Parts: sequence; structure tokens; C-alpha cells
Amino acid sequence: MRIGIIGAGNMAQALGGQWVRAGHEVAFGARDATRAAAAARRLGEGARALEHPAAAAGFGEAVLLAVPADRVEQVVAQAAPPGGRVLIDCTNPIAAGTLALTTAGGPSMAERIAAAAPGTHVVKAFNVCHESVWRLTPPVFDGHPLGVPLCGDDPAAVALVGRLVADLGAEPLPAGGLARAGLLEAATAFAIGLWFAGRDARAVLPPLAYAGGEG
Repeated sequence: MRIGIIGAGNMAQALGGQWVRAGHEVAFGARDATRAAAAARRLGEGARALEHPAAAAGFGEAVLLAVPADRVEQVVAQAAPPGGRVLIDCTNPIAAGTLALTTAGGPSMAERIAAAAPGTHVVKAFNVCHESVWRLTPPVFDGHPLGVPLCGDDPAAVALVGRLVADLGAEPLPAGGLARAGLLEAATAFAIGLWFAGRDARAVLPPLAYAGGEG
């Protein structure tokens, strides 16, 4: 699969590197073309750099948006993928320091991206974990593959992103339409708060067998 990546930072390189190892072709496009070129060199064969974000947006069947949340809408306005493309949103609209959602009271970041890029199929994914987790090969903990929630309105787009999740050795977890992306963003902000406090966010949830009542 050809995958365009808008951005060349840690998340872009972590996910891009895994997809290159899985046999996909990845192209980076960033405001700083030098940084995009350096990212492609680090990943080696199967990765390339393009001259600007708009070129990456038009490169592949899927496009990963991996830029800081406060720049997302501006970047999408300048480099929206062509209609029909799958646009993967891995961003977290979380204010540094307070860990509050910058989108509180309004549409989720994923929904704002969909509004800024009409005709694309936006899927919220990969936003829960730190970039270092995506570098694990595979991300398996206590014998269980990492689950990756996916929110999107187009079943084919969700299935495509699910295949990219599986290529990392993780488990895709379809979690409903894009309207539920705000819940995923809020849950991530909540979990990050627990992690920063030195708490295990997994302790909040009971095992599946007990989720609806014992037995």
C-alpha cells in the first residue's frame, strides 16, 4: 500500500517505520523538507520524502496526519487529500500542563478534520499511545496484543486502517462512527492524566468477563 504521511516527527517516523517493515511504501511531506528527507533516510528503502505536505496528501491510498494538534486545521486546509482518500487522525487536542481538551464544548478534532477535508474518509486511530509504543515489534503486553480503537463512518476506510493496525502486530478495535471520536479523545486525555500521576490506567477497567456483571 502507498501511504502518505503529513509530518516528519516522532509519531510519523514510528508508524511509518513499522509500515515500511511490513512492506508498504511511505512518503513524508512536511513544512521542513529537510526534516522530511532525514526521516525518509532513517527508514531506508521503502520510504521517500516529498517536497511539501500537499504532495504527501496526494501520494497514497491512505494519509496519516501526524502534526501537532494546534496546527491540524491549518495544515489540512493547505494540504487536504483528494476526495475518497482515507485520512488517519492520530492527534490529541490536549493542552500542555492542564491536560484539558482544547476542543471541549465543540466538535472533536477528528470531526473538525473531516469538515476541513470534505470528501475524505477520516478515521481516528493511534492516538492513545506514546510514539515509543508504536516502535515496539510487536506491541504485546502480558501476552496480549495492544488494542487500537478506530472511529470512522466509512466501513471500508475503517477496515483499511484496521489492516495497518494489524501490520504493527496490534489488534484493531472498531469503536463506532466518527461521532464517537470525541469520546476517544477525552478518554485518552483522562488516561494520560493517570499515567502522569504514576497510576496504571488499565486498573480502571475490569476484565471483559466482569464488565457486564460477574459471570
